[in-house]
Amino acid sequence: MFWCLMFVIHVLAGMAHTCIHWFRKGLRLHDNPALMAALKDCKQLYPVFILDPYLQNKACVGINRWRFLIGALKDLDGSLRKLNSRLFVVRGKPEDVLPKLFTKWKVTRLAYEYDTEPYSLQRDSKVTSLAKEHGVEVIYKVSHTLYNIDRIIEENNGKPPLTYTKLQAIVKTIGPPKRPIPAPTMDDMKDVKTPSSENHEKEYGIPTLEELGLDTAPLGEDLFPGGEQEALRRLDEHMKRTKWVCSFEKPQTSPNSLSPSTTVLSPYVTFGCLSVRTFWWRLTEVYRGNKHSDPPVSLHGQLLWREFFYTASLGIPNFNKMEGNSVCTQVDWDTNPDYLAAWREARTGYPFIDAIMTQLRQEGWIHHLARHAVACFLTRGDLWISWEEGQKVFEQLLLDGDWALNAGNWQWLSASTFFHQYFRVYSPVAFGKKTDKNGDYIRKYLPLLKKFPAEYIYEPWKAPRSIQQAAGCIVGKDYPHPIVQHEVISKKNIQRMKLAYAKRSPDTTESPSKSKGVKRKAPSIIEMIKKKAKMALQHLKKKSTQVFFLFFLIFFST
Repeated sequence: MFWCLMFVIHVLAGMAHTCIHWFRKGLRLHDNPALMAALKDCKQLYPVFILDPYLQNKACVGINRWRFLIGALKDLDGSLRKLNSRLFVVRGKPEDVLPKLFTKWKVTRLAYEYDTEPYSLQRDSKVTSLAKEHGVEVIYKVSHTLYNIDRIIEENNGKPPLTYTKLQAIVKTIGPPKRPIPAPTMDDMKDVKTPSSENHEKEYGIPTLEELGLDTAPLGEDLFPGGEQEALRRLDEHMKRTKWVCSFEKPQTSPNSLSPSTTVLSPYVTFGCLSVRTFWWRLTEVYRGNKHSDPPVSLHGQLLWREFFYTASLGIPNFNKMEGNSVCTQVDWDTNPDYLAAWREARTGYPFIDAIMTQLRQEGWIHHLARHAVACFLTRGDLWISWEEGQKVFEQLLLDGDWALNAGNWQWLSASTFFHQYFRVYSPVAFGKKTDKNGDYIRKYLPLLKKFPAEYIYEPWKAPRSIQQAAGCIVGKDYPHPIVQHEVISKKNIQRMKLAYAKRSPDTTESPSKSKGVKRKAPSIIEMIKKKAKMALQHLKKKSTQVFFLFFLIFFST
């Protein structure tokens, strides 16, 4: 009742709101419906980014990701300054700092982008309750995904679709994704002010990596600078390559090319520097009138894979864990800290695997098929270590580390969920040779091995001692022996996986498309009426009519 009464007062006062737009993942101005909603009837705008201690956990976020984030925030601040606004960076738990800002700035509206991660849903629920206690209207919009993920689940009878084909069928009935909206202009901001003070930089400035207490020594060249402007520039460059875009098929790209064989736009989509809907519709424009590849292997198909994992992650409790995950095969993985450290630190003795892990640590990105190779090696292929451990490492090191996609892909590659052909194992030797026989990728990331002839570059332990000496690298001294014998251990692990499958419950042995999932309740009629009434208010001009509908809203909230 209280928040509704406060809302009445704000409307009668002419709807001149003081708004916080809370930037989280959507670090951009283009296609930002929550930001545009905040600007409606707004007199003062405070664009805010919160350095949440949850996200500052150094074990979760590596130095490359921090550099990307700081770059994205600087870019965002620069774009806001062009609109006579500023970014306010505050530190602390959102549920602690936002109520203080509500009071300090006399805030009447809070807007943010909808986020489906479990932590985010809990956080946003707390913040929404606190906002209502302070008489603050809360607006959130879907723009981090192509579709409203809740809608996809509702269309599937309250269950997440667990096959790609099923997801395609559902989104086909929904229709194409919404078109992106333009970024705000000076005209949109002409009546909006962002208060600022002389000590803004001290109070609300963007911190440096050093100020965050981070060790910048491991940083190499910034190959993928963060920010919306860089994202749009890269998108434009790729969209000029009409033939390449139209013929793109993910399985045909190379995991070990010296320059990326894919777009590497994923970090920009993950941080929301690039709208996924903008990406989708730009692809649609390029496809129009041209013969092109189709999902699941096309670029459109890659964006639908993202929707697939987002939907599964929202509808399946404990999606990032084995235990308590209703669709995940329960496997008795080994606990081997030495093996895990060797894999993480590129000391497995398999040059292809070690080169990939070196690139990951140095650059923050590796090709999707390279991820396949190292994930299979860690789990069911060779080391028999839980996919949850690999998930943690990727979360820390990948620029495009995305909670839903990371968990989903690790389950897939360990043959725990979605993919069940556990007997298909990537060879840590033969797979890399398919696209790089000379081993140039290994030479780049493991220069210690660069003088080995192509015959031995993937298997240096097989090189005669004389060749090792000539190459300046003795296996067992300068570079490790293989920590496992792939030909032997992979066969053993296939049998272990076979036993794990035999123990699965009836629910998990069903076809994924028939798995029960978790039902999610569709919005009630009352909730729909509330929503429609609030939307109607934004278009009403006469105050008397506004008052009637406001009390109509209050009636339905009792």
